[in-house]
Amino acid sequence: MSTLTDGDKVAIASLTQKVVAAWAYHDSETFAGVFTEDGSMTLPGVHLKGRKAIQDYLVAAFAGVYKGTQVTGKPIDMRPLGPDAAILMSQGGVLDPGESAVAHHSAIRAAWVVVRQDGQWKLAAYVNTPQHSEGFIAKTEHAAA
Repeated sequence: MSTLTDGDKVAIASLTQKVVAAWAYHDSETFAGVFTEDGSMTLPGVHLKGRKAIQDYLVAAFAGVYKGTQVTGKPIDMRPLGPDAAILMSQGGVLDPGESAVAHHSAIRAAWVVVRQDGQWKLAAYVNTPQHSEGFIAKTEHAAA
């Protein structure tokens, strides 16, 4: 397994801030531009493939369910998957209008599979899941009983 240079680590970690900044302006084009052309984004109940599908989803979401929201996120782990691929783990969430901290129910952890294309790090796949699993644990315990 190859190692990541300090420059690679900075470029990969900065993807989280590019997403945060694009979301701040509800800029679906810039947000989708972080992805590879065929990148995928999976959120609870949503799976999108391709930059255009991601952008179209966000246009509607920024006018609807995500209107007035912000996001926050920070890297919590990173490791190479090869010379031109890595995985970044992050935590954060959606901030509703007026919030300055992520509410318990909105906190997420995410996996970012990133690849180097034409000298730039791009997001090939993004998946997030709720950070707190109370509902999942309750369902699992009920099923085991």
